[in-house]
Amino acid sequence: MARKVKLILNPMANMGNAWKVAKDLRPIVAEYGHADWSGTVYPTHAIELARQAGEQGYDMVIAVGGDGTVHEVINGLMQIPARDRPLLGIVPTGSGNDFAHAVGAFAEPEVALKHALSGEATPIDLGLLTEEDGRKEYFDNTLGLGFDAIVTIRSHKLPIVRGFLMYLTAVIQTIILNFDPMGLHVETESETWDLPTLMLTLCNGPREGGGFLVAPEARLDDGILHYATIRKVSRPMMFRLIPEVMKGTHGRFKPVRMGTCRKMSMTSDRSIYIHADGEIFTGFGSNLRQLSIEVVPNALRVVR
Repeated sequence: MARKVKLILNPMANMGNAWKVAKDLRPIVAEYGHADWSGTVYPTHAIELARQAGEQGYDMVIAVGGDGTVHEVINGLMQIPARDRPLLGIVPTGSGNDFAHAVGAFAEPEVALKHALSGEATPIDLGLLTEEDGRKEYFDNTLGLGFDAIVTIRSHKLPIVRGFLMYLTAVIQTIILNFDPMGLHVETESETWDLPTLMLTLCNGPREGGGFLVAPEARLDDGILHYATIRKVSRPMMFRLIPEVMKGTHGRFKPVRMGTCRKMSMTSDRSIYIHADGEIFTGFGSNLRQLSIEVVPNALRVVR
């Protein structure tokens, strides 16, 4: 029996090119038999659409867009009780597509859609962020604090370049313009540390930014979160580390701390800037200073 499918399209993904890609996908949907489409028209709309799809009895929701679209869709699906929660399919049409890479989704949208409509689903973990006022948000791939989040904020302001070059440009800008460490107290279930910290990234998947291999050993179904943190270093040293992060070899440098955890809490001496899967959770106007993160094992079934 064919699944009851809802496709949620972000027509503005990859600077509006997702809309053009979606038109080429229509014959595949027609060949499948039937599926319903919904398009997002404002931020967080995909959360509502995914939740409504679950409430309306859809068996599967396919996110057609980039990492931000997937992020919103999973936060909508997680509002549905586990027994009724639709499967997730991915058709990557964004700039980075890092979660799609971690899932193993095909890069070609037509092939990815055919696989999503007919493939088998397996469970993956998610991360859950809880801030000091109780606000919660799930992330499927990476959660970045400090330097990492400022890079994301800056990348959203680069309308000309796209993909990996967009993130690399934002990295260079951030090293030059926003190189200010946090005084961070961190606790996990097995260790505690206090360090002036430029960057702390928690990883469910191995890469972000279209190709920065932050946690090479991270897997979506291993029941843990991997982390990488860079303490206060000079600007020249940060430029030295960037190509190492691209290759996933940064862990051999003394300023870098890497490990795994199931839970982590942190307190900062200044506002914490945060991105979740490339979506800004707290920006420059925030005063958030405390938060906690945990892994949610086997949270969602995804066609892989």
